[in-house]
Amino acid sequence: MPSSKEYLNYILEQLTPLEGITTRQMMGEYIIYCQGKIAAELCDNRLLVKPVPAARTRLPEAPEEPPYPGAKPMLLVEEVDNGAFLRELLVAMEPELSAPKPKKPKTKKE
Repeated sequence: MPSSKEYLNYILEQLTPLEGITTRQMMGEYIIYCQGKIAAELCDNRLLVKPVPAARTRLPEAPEEPPYPGAKPMLLVEEVDNGAFLRELLVAMEPELSAPKPKKPKTKKE
């Protein structure tokens, strides 16, 4: 079941006033970016964050779950009602997140 727009809006509301947060919809789910880096995914109305050391430190008991079958496991955030915690989590994670891979230039076919 895809994540609802209402759940996305709720999570974004919890992250306000944090700057540099953007989202992108992909196949009914949402990717959350922090300063242009993938930080989390909303899948089946679950908030999953990248398992970087800062996230593991702040979520020591969090179960690892794949966002979808065959994907790498991520950490399930169950404390989504605590906006201050979510903001602190993403701020701590941001320096440890991978920078986006540069896009390859398209070659023209003749």
